[in-house]
Amino acid sequence: MDISKIKTLGELRKSGYVSRSIKEELRENLIKKLKNRETTFPGIIGYEDTVIPDTERALLSKHNILFLGLRGQAKTRMARQMTQLLDEYIPAIEGSEINDDPLNPISKYAKDEILAQGDNTPIRWMHRTERYGEKLATPDVSVADLIGDIDPIKAANLRLSFADERVIHYGIIPKSNRSIFVINEIPDLQARIQVALFNILEEGDVQIRGFKLRLPLDILFVFTANPEDYTNRGSIVTPLKDRIESQILTHYPKSLETSLAITEQEANIHQDQLASVKVSDLVKRLIEQVAFEARNNEYVDKKSGVSARLTIAAYENAVSAAERRAILNKEKKTQVWISDLSGIIPSITGKIELVYEGEQEGPFQVSMNLLDKAIRSQFALYFPNPETIKKRRSTGKEAVQKVEENPYKSITRWFDSGNSVEDFLHVTDKNKLLQLYRVDGLNALVKKYYPQANDIENALLMEFVLHGLAAYSLISKKIIDNKIEFKDLMGSMVNLGSASFSGEEFEDEGQ
Repeated sequence: MDISKIKTLGELRKSGYVSRSIKEELRENLIKKLKNRETTFPGIIGYEDTVIPDTERALLSKHNILFLGLRGQAKTRMARQMTQLLDEYIPAIEGSEINDDPLNPISKYAKDEILAQGDNTPIRWMHRTERYGEKLATPDVSVADLIGDIDPIKAANLRLSFADERVIHYGIIPKSNRSIFVINEIPDLQARIQVALFNILEEGDVQIRGFKLRLPLDILFVFTANPEDYTNRGSIVTPLKDRIESQILTHYPKSLETSLAITEQEANIHQDQLASVKVSDLVKRLIEQVAFEARNNEYVDKKSGVSARLTIAAYENAVSAAERRAILNKEKKTQVWISDLSGIIPSITGKIELVYEGEQEGPFQVSMNLLDKAIRSQFALYFPNPETIKKRRSTGKEAVQKVEENPYKSITRWFDSGNSVEDFLHVTDKNKLLQLYRVDGLNALVKKYYPQANDIENALLMEFVLHGLAAYSLISKKIIDNKIEFKDLMGSMVNLGSASFSGEEFEDEGQ
């Protein structure tokens, strides 16, 4: 059907066009995609066996939907993707505020137009992208915002009485007729507003300041809510909750690989950065691990959740940290070092909600601890777990069993001899390598476990070992101004004790 040639109601009728409700339209188009094995929700990763099948079943059942989940779980994105299941174009009465179907008009304006012009009534074609409405529920949202109000100025200009339907100024929901309409964070909506929604969902009528209007709107409603808001901070009134036929639980990525794929897809990395900064798989995994650690951390509020946006922003900041360092050092190419991950802290502090103890600890310190925990978790996947070595030593099993010798012995012994490494955050790659190769046994350890690693990978793994040993308390790590200092653990403790003693002695003298 060539829609460019159909401009009037008469031409539409002659074309044989058949009207469908939006839920019927979504159902039939979804069935076509399923039969053709097409992707129904492109760009949504990690929901292939959970949320997407649930959503498809809801759409096949012609249900209104509630997505229930923590922030950053693609609830709104799922709703926006539903527009791809709509027809590319549908006809509407030209000039209608509520997108009247030419073959099934519901507003007085559309009915009057058809009565006056008949088959010559002009129509327009709406693209699927126009058929989506969205509103964030906040306590100040009113019935007028969502449904409408009486417009006294319109009444005066057109010399109409307030009993005339034409004096109504329609809200966002009627204007979304024949569309998908989303209300985010529905529990935050006042109960009386929710009741007004129930009337639209169940009865098909609109009541505005005592003006009762029968308006059978054709809308697919999608609601989103945080489960904690849903049960504690707010609630959905029972009649409205009963009308939402399908409640679908969303979730965070269940595996690191899924989380990696999401970040890779969503991160906005400039072309210049792609050309000048190499990001290893190790660094990517460390960044993703931070989010997994945060979701299980005692200082982070689990009710709020940890959005997938944390790792996306962190990944972008890590690349930018390496790029900035390379620019300052006039280096054309570099890689993201472990030390560059200090640049992702602002991406963490702004995206985690802390419990009281976490607030006492401070968002910066909590973020640093999360990064250290991520290094600790990943280190045991790349190298022998230092924890098992310490346990063997404490139980004395080394004496009675032939066990593998401590692979970190030469490294820790080098630090125990009074040596240290000062890793400046803005140092050139060349100087960083000089510092790393000073440590006895460090290069040999990496070569032993990763003999196929190239020079760049080898250097990164060497740095990773230092951070890993610090995370397992085999050596000490301190971040001072613009440098990371690695020393022996006992020496650092003695120095700390001496400093404390000196302080006490100073206080005594002052007394």
